[in-house]
Amino acid sequence: MARWWFGWCVTLLLAGCASAPQTPNWRPEVLLHDESFAPLAQAIDASEVFAVDDAMREYVRHGARGLSYQRDRAEWLVKSLYRRGELRLEYDTAITRNAAQAFEARSGNCLSLVLMTAALAKELDLQVEYNSAYTDETWSRNGSLLLRSGHINVTVGRRLIDRGRGVDVDWTVDFLPPGELRGLRLQPLKEATVVAMFMNNRAAEALARDAGNEAYWWARAGLLADPEFTGVVNTLGVIYQRSGRLEAAAQVFNEVLRQQPTHTQALNNLALLYEQQGRPDAAAPLRARLAALEPEPPYHWFALGQQALRRGDARAAREFFAREVKRADYSSEFHFWLAIAHYQLGETEQAQQELERAHALSASHDERDLYAAKLAWLNQQRH
Repeated sequence: MARWWFGWCVTLLLAGCASAPQTPNWRPEVLLHDESFAPLAQAIDASEVFAVDDAMREYVRHGARGLSYQRDRAEWLVKSLYRRGELRLEYDTAITRNAAQAFEARSGNCLSLVLMTAALAKELDLQVEYNSAYTDETWSRNGSLLLRSGHINVTVGRRLIDRGRGVDVDWTVDFLPPGELRGLRLQPLKEATVVAMFMNNRAAEALARDAGNEAYWWARAGLLADPEFTGVVNTLGVIYQRSGRLEAAAQVFNEVLRQQPTHTQALNNLALLYEQQGRPDAAAPLRARLAALEPEPPYHWFALGQQALRRGDARAAREFFAREVKRADYSSEFHFWLAIAHYQLGETEQAQQELERAHALSASHDERDLYAAKLAWLNQQRH
């Protein structure tokens, strides 16, 4: 299963789990402002998302000599993703890699690993389908960006020529960490939407490192790949907003809301924009709609917990962080800050438990290293 960012998986709110319904006469080009952004030294090429390199072709050729490959190449591919000594993939959310980059690194976020799996499956002439896998909303942060995560998985099946020659089995590959495969509801995705998700993630990652010019071109590519994917439209609005192009941003957010009136990220972003312009009367009805849709928005209790820590009230902070953990147990960040509150209250055993949970939930090498260091320090203090 793959995790893609909204914000899309990135806001400020950037993204969306669902594609917007097709809108008659909807022309995405009206939202673009190429003249305001310097061209990139290397143009973005959508064909590179699934491109197979020599190393991937060699991997397939090597596998073709095996007996299991000859029996069922779909089964061989899926098992090679997990079998020790084969690909030995590692889940890592630090960057969204294309198919070839994920294969080379043997790691990636869920979207990267889905791209790699699909590319290898196509090289094997297998059928490929993508699914949006709806779960409870998941959120994270990167600097000032609030990131909403969605999930996809990939299903590979036998070649059409092999259908009917035995038991026809399709294999659904899901890369979510253990414990996150709950309450899944699947909906088919077009490959164009998957490409737009990749571009959207890259745009969000560029925004997170304040590379707004680069972010624009990634979002532009995603918009043209699939104009129906409201996540990338919303991301384009955030790029305009952060670069001071407020009228362009307002146009984009209003377009998202025209297509999807309950899009909470766009509602929040447009309200922020009106407040930034000194137009509280315009922002107020948006805030009211947002409050009705989202009475306790993401990171609500977390923000209150941090405020409590700043005023020296660790007991209140512990309660607020515990409320966030209760509704978002997947977040390593929430467990980490709950550990801090426990530690400040002298509850070192509980602090260690929360740090261990944060370490187990870490989704990148940097996070794992950070929490491992914190755990080592805490263990030293306890002993």
